[in-house]
Parts: sequence; C-alpha cells; structure tokens
Amino acid sequence: MSAEDLEKYETEMELQLYREYRDIVRQFSYVVETERRFYLANQVDLHVRNSDGEVYFEVEMHDAWVWDMYRPARFVKNVRVMTFKDVNVEELEKPDISLPDDAGFGG
Repeated sequence: MSAEDLEKYETEMELQLYREYRDIVRQFSYVVETERRFYLANQVDLHVRNSDGEVYFEVEMHDAWVWDMYRPARFVKNVRVMTFKDVNVEELEKPDISLPDDAGFGG
C-alpha cells in the first residue's frame, strides 16, 4: 500500500466517522474532550484527584460513543479515563422538538 493509498483510506475513514457522529450526536447529553479522545455520553462524572502533589482527572462516562476511526466498536457501556491534562465537558443543547427537513409543511 502506497503512502497515497493510506492517506486516501484514512480520509475516507474520517469522513465515515464524521457521518456516524452527525447521525448519532442528538442521542447524547454530553460532549467530553480529553487530550487523546473525543466522547459523546449520557452520564459523566468528573473527579479531580491529587496523589503525592500531582493533580489528575478521572472521568467516568456511561452510555458513550468514542471518536476513534480505528476502533471496531465505538459504542461502549462504561468508560473510565484518567489524564493529567485538562478535560472539557459540555452539555449538549437538546431541542424540544425536531422536525425532519422534508416534513411536508408549508409551500
């Protein structure tokens, strides 16, 4: 496999991953970003830990999806991540109602 073939494969995998993300993001309540991964989850518990003067973060997620194109199963029941870098947790806004683009209303 040439370098060009590998790059094309990775580009196609990233596009496929983005499409999957776009299709499922509304099923989740939180976005979690760590130094190594990006997650969607419905429950997140963030704990700041201190051990021998070193501060680290422990993130527990339940009912999650992992942004990783090399992972065969991206949906996971429980995830526990420990990191020394910052963790970003955002709650997703959930609209009360969502109509399909082709709802058949109006002209």
